[in-house]
Amino acid sequence: TLHLLTPTLHPPSLPRHPTIPPPLPLPLFPTPPDSRFPSMDSNPPADIEDLYPIAVLLDELKNDDIQLRLTATKQLSTIATALGPERTRTEFLPFLIDTIDDEDEVLLALAEELGKAGFVECLGGVEHAACLMGPLETLCTVEETVVRDKAVESLKNISETVHAASQAHSAVLHVEYFMPMVLRLSAGDWFTARVSGSALFPPLYHRLPSDRADLRLECLNTFKQLAEDDTPMVRRSVASNLGHFARAV
Repeated sequence: TLHLLTPTLHPPSLPRHPTIPPPLPLPLFPTPPDSRFPSMDSNPPADIEDLYPIAVLLDELKNDDIQLRLTATKQLSTIATALGPERTRTEFLPFLIDTIDDEDEVLLALAEELGKAGFVECLGGVEHAACLMGPLETLCTVEETVVRDKAVESLKNISETVHAASQAHSAVLHVEYFMPMVLRLSAGDWFTARVSGSALFPPLYHRLPSDRADLRLECLNTFKQLAEDDTPMVRRSVASNLGHFARAV
């Protein structure tokens, strides 16, 4: 029946991070009018046949079976390509944020997929890379270390991808989006956020515009504050990133 084209969006479970409210379910594949498609017994249009596998993948992102969710998560680029850049930015990414309350295996795959250069292209190019800051920032705060590390790695990859593609877009990304995100992480209540923040200072400092000495000074001062953090794990992270930061300076 036609309703198979509308992915089932199960009621979101309570998130681990209550500061991130779950988005409202979005109709990624609205059911077409009955006048155009009276029944699935007739031959459906080619584009509907093409969209059906994508609808299945979307439904599997919310399936109770972790292996189905994991498989679907590893095909985010396929889904995004089918949806197109605008719907990926405005509908699919909010949809994905709702999946952040999930098993660590799925979160690890999500953090990895979002950092791939191909997924940036699915958003419409490097000028839209800032759309990925939100979900990756949330992944930088989760409890599992490997998920946080992968989210940090993906943010570094995005930073490098944008910087290599366009100096102008790189300046906008790092001044208006990347730096505020790193400062929020560095001031987080949980040590997990501060650990992730300390690892992002080297690429941030390196790619800030040379004429923004004020922002570079703020980076240095914040990194110094993290070096004096009360939590040993934060100080250890600062020590492990000190060499990278020194090379950036």
